[in-house]
Amino acid sequence: MKKEFSDIEKDRIIEMAWEDRTTFDAIWIQFGLKEQEVINLMRNEMKPSSFRMWRERVQRRKTKHEKRRDFSDRRFKSSRQRQINNNKISKR
Repeated sequence: MKKEFSDIEKDRIIEMAWEDRTTFDAIWIQFGLKEQEVINLMRNEMKPSSFRMWRERVQRRKTKHEKRRDFSDRRFKSSRQRQINNNKISKR
């Protein structure tokens, strides 16, 4: 990785990587990390079993890659998704 991230930034990157509709391009725009750098961060910050589960999930998702998306809605986040702050879901 090119720079050091705070724990809050790492949590946000991991959160974005887990979100289905957030593309790797969105992570690159906000944090300057390419797809391989996100993969490396996930590998270093997660348990091996969690990392394997995430990789299997991401490899089958068209929505994680901007060019492979087939829908016209370009939002990074679902409108039904709750706001998450520091890994705590806020109540509505």
